[in-house]
Amino acid sequence: MHSLSIFGTSSDAGKSTLSFALTYLLHKRGICVAPFKAQNVSNNSLVTDINSGEIAIPQAFTAQAIGLKTTPLFNPILLKSGGTSKAHLIINGKSVGNTNIWAYYRDMKRLKPIVKEAFKTLQKEYECIIAEGAGSPVELNLMDKDLSNIYIAEEFNTKIVLVADIQRGGVFASIYGVYNLLPHKLRQNVIGVIVNKFQGDMSLFDEGVRIIEQDFGIKVLGVVPFKPFNLGFEDSASMMGYTQETTKALIQVGVIKLPHISNFTDFEPLVIDEEIELRFITTPSEAKSCDLVIIPGTKRVIDNFFWLKKHGFEAVIQDKSKNIIAICGGYEMLFENIIDENQIESSKKNVKGFERFKGNVHFQKEKIVQKGWYNQQGVMVRGYEIHNAVTKKRSKKKKNLYGTFIHGIFECDALRYKIFHAINKSYTGYNFTQFKQKAIAEFAEHIALHVNIDAIEKAL
Repeated sequence: MHSLSIFGTSSDAGKSTLSFALTYLLHKRGICVAPFKAQNVSNNSLVTDINSGEIAIPQAFTAQAIGLKTTPLFNPILLKSGGTSKAHLIINGKSVGNTNIWAYYRDMKRLKPIVKEAFKTLQKEYECIIAEGAGSPVELNLMDKDLSNIYIAEEFNTKIVLVADIQRGGVFASIYGVYNLLPHKLRQNVIGVIVNKFQGDMSLFDEGVRIIEQDFGIKVLGVVPFKPFNLGFEDSASMMGYTQETTKALIQVGVIKLPHISNFTDFEPLVIDEEIELRFITTPSEAKSCDLVIIPGTKRVIDNFFWLKKHGFEAVIQDKSKNIIAICGGYEMLFENIIDENQIESSKKNVKGFERFKGNVHFQKEKIVQKGWYNQQGVMVRGYEIHNAVTKKRSKKKKNLYGTFIHGIFECDALRYKIFHAINKSYTGYNFTQFKQKAIAEFAEHIALHVNIDAIEKAL
C-alpha cells in the first residue's frame, strides 16, 4: 500500500486538520495508519508516550485520536524559536541545543537520513503513513532543502493530495501553479485536490470544479465547507483564528500574547468552554476588563519578560487584587531572579524577575521533558513539563496568584472548575474529554461527507 503526502498550495491551507481527518477516517476503515511530519517549525509541542521526547501538536493529536502511543518517529525534527537567526533544534524528540538557521539548512545531508530512518521504521509497523507537508512544496529556491514535501514524496514514492484554501483568493492560480511546478514524477502521483474552507452556496463552485478537472486535468476530491475545529492547533497563526461562542460567557480570560508564546494548546479547553470568553491581549488596558489574566509559556523567557515590562504589563502582574495564572515560562518570570549562567535562552545571565514569588529560577543545560500525574491545588492532574529552568517547587499558589510548570492543566475538569468557580460561583464547567471525542468524530464525519475517501483509498 502506498503512503500519502498532504501538500498545501499555500501555508495555512488546512493541511494539519485534513491530514488528521484523513488519518482518522482511514483508520476507521481498518487501515493500519500513522501520522508523520518530517520537520515542524513550532513552539507548540507535547511529550511523547515513548522515550519522553518532544513532537509537534498535530502529529501527537492525531495519534491520540486513533489510539496510538505517541513517539518521536512521528515528527523526527522540530524547530523552535531560538532568537535572531537561531532555532532550538530537537532531533528524534531530544534537544540538541540552538543552531544557526543557515547552518541548519546547510546540514541537510545529515538531517535527511534521520528523517528517512524514522519513516522506514514506521513503515515496518504501519500499512500507510500520512505525511503532512510544510508550507508550499514548490518554493523553487528551497526545494533541495525541503524535508517535509518533495524529499518524502520522492524518497518513498508517496501518493499526493493537494489542499487549497479558497478563502485566500487566487485558488485557481495556486492549484495550477503548484501542480505544474512539481517534478514530473510527482505530478503523476497526485491523486487530486481538496478545495478547503469554502463558505457560501456550494453550487457557485460547480464551474470551478469543471475548470480544475477539465482544463487543469486535476481531479477534485472534494470541496469542503468551512467548519471550525478548535483542537490540535499547530502554530500561533492557526490558534489566533479560533472561533468561539460567547453568548453564555460568565468569565473573561485574557491570555497575554507574548511574542514567542509556546504551548498555546493549553488554552483549547477554554476556547471550547461556553462559560468563558477567551481573548489574546497585547495591552494592559485590555487586561482591566479580564476576570483572569494568564501569562503563558514562552520559548524565550527573559526576552519576553522585558517585552512585558516595555509594554506596561508589570503593573498588571504586580496588582495583588488581580487573578493571575502563570504557566511554565510565565511562572519563571514571577521569581526574584532569573539566572541563566550558561546562556541557554538569553545573552543575559542574571535578571531580576517580577518578585511575586520568593526564590530564584536557574536555567540548566539538561532539559526537563516528562509527563505524568501532578498535584495541582489539591487536584491530581495529568499533564506534562518541557523546560530548562528549575526552581524548588513545580507550582505555587499565593491567594489569587497561581504559577506552575505543568502544561495541560485546563484539560482537567476538576481543576478547571475549582479555578473558575472561585472567580464566579455561577460557573458549572463541562466534560472536556467527552467534548473532544465528539468534536473529533463530528469533524471527521464532515470531511467524509465532502471528500471522496473511496477514491483516495483506491489510489493508495
